[in-house]
Amino acid sequence: MFRFDENLKVYLHRDPVDFRYGMNSLSILVEQAMHLNPMDSSLYIFGNRRRDRVKIIGWDGSGFWLMTKRLETSRFIWPDRKTEVVALTSASLHALLDGDDITAIHRHPREEYLRVS
Repeated sequence: MFRFDENLKVYLHRDPVDFRYGMNSLSILVEQAMHLNPMDSSLYIFGNRRRDRVKIIGWDGSGFWLMTKRLETSRFIWPDRKTEVVALTSASLHALLDGDDITAIHRHPREEYLRVS
């Protein structure tokens, strides 16, 4: 089971994806578009074009997990970065999943909530 603790690596795919994609297609996207290893201990987040849904895949050592969340009354706020991949902290992951605007989070001097990889 995944625990979203502070040591978890989280990567956000900036561009929208086709939400018919399942675990296999998303893991290929991690490898080919994000240039990361889908079978490490990280989570990979994908959003649809309307930004009201996210899919998260992760590898737990024996298989892939696929998690989906849909917001009913709002939209996910995606970072407007020039890079293809955005690295998030676990705190910003929790904020994103709560529907908060993670681009408006103010950084504490000792903690970086959003970083570009």
